Amino acid sequence: MNLQNSLSWVPNLTDAIERCPLTVPPGMPVLEAIALLSQSRQQTCALPNASSPRLPEDIALESTTLRTSCVLIVQNDILLGILTERDVVRLTASTINLHAMTVNDVMVSPVITLPEHAAHDIFAALFLFRRYRIRHLPIVNTQQQLIGTISNENIRQVLRPANLLRFRRVSDVMTTQVIQAPLTARLLTLVQLMARHRVSCIVITQPDEDDIDHPVGIITERDIVQFHALQIDFEKTEAHLVMSTPLFLLNPEDSLWVAHQEMQNRRVGRLVVSWNWGQGLGIITQTSLLKVFDPMEMYGVIETLQRTIQQLNDQQPSLPLSASPALSSPPSRELAIAPKLDPARSTPTSNVEVQEALVNQAHTQVQNLVNDPHVSTEQLHAQLKDVLSILEQLSLNLTVQ
Repeated sequence: MNLQNSLSWVPNLTDAIERCPLTVPPGMPVLEAIALLSQSRQQTCALPNASSPRLPEDIALESTTLRTSCVLIVQNDILLGILTERDVVRLTASTINLHAMTVNDVMVSPVITLPEHAAHDIFAALFLFRRYRIRHLPIVNTQQQLIGTISNENIRQVLRPANLLRFRRVSDVMTTQVIQAPLTARLLTLVQLMARHRVSCIVITQPDEDDIDHPVGIITERDIVQFHALQIDFEKTEAHLVMSTPLFLLNPEDSLWVAHQEMQNRRVGRLVVSWNWGQGLGIITQTSLLKVFDPMEMYGVIETLQRTIQQLNDQQPSLPLSASPALSSPPSRELAIAPKLDPARSTPTSNVEVQEALVNQAHTQVQNLVNDPHVSTEQLHAQLKDVLSILEQLSLNLTVQ
């Protein structure tokens, strides 16, 4: 197998760059910027002149699959700050008067950015997302001029049919710390809950005849931005009047690939997980999906593969012990390239033997990454790509059986 093709399921970060970000000058009123954010959509286009706001509707539309979730404040082609949906929630929860404020008064600055030369590397972006707990990365050139933006939503959109997602379950990465509220909760209360708990959504529940709460709706950060644009009264409006309903519910046993597909099809950034007839609740987000590219998270994938190999061994008791090397034995890198011939035989080693060796190799590489606190960024990227290649080869090996 040519492993140069195995990396095809690793997302190409350049495909995830939004080259027409929503930009505004620092003097723009906050409420105007929020209104632009509520109606703008991402597309592929040349970067507009940042001296004045420009909506995607002003340019020939090529793609309208995602709503833009941040505003970049730019002056003289230099990035000054950023305003995200989460920032809008925070500002709303503070109950400050936004009518007399400009984006310069409330923007987050300085901005964490990604250099243009690193804009091809998904691991560099994911590292910054995780380290700074952010969801948007402006890309700048050597003159600090804005090139575009990358968000976790962009990356999810370009995820290939990654077998890595098929090996993990929703229960592996979902959070069960779900903030809930009743149908009659006022919007201002919901916004304050979102800001206090630093969550991107509130699940609206309704009790049944046994007084057990069941999820019936959801309100997200994006909704809060739109409510501002619609001039909805946050102090008087109740959740049941504006929540998204009915809910599509995932099961904890669904694969992450199912979750990814549903997010794609429904154009949402989070899904509610429910089990035990609605008594158990969880949330899975775009950020949750991207955790599978973390070295520690890969342990879960490898453990799943090891169990699969063990099951295959149990189903083939006729194999001699010599055909099944122990999982703790050091793997040979040659096995990541092609099945290795046993010099004592005239036929290739068994399929199970090759699979075990591949699992060993992936396990060893991830373990080395986790245990080495001095690993460089370049080494991290290279070794993670090697692990992804091995996992894909192993997945294909299992598929053809």
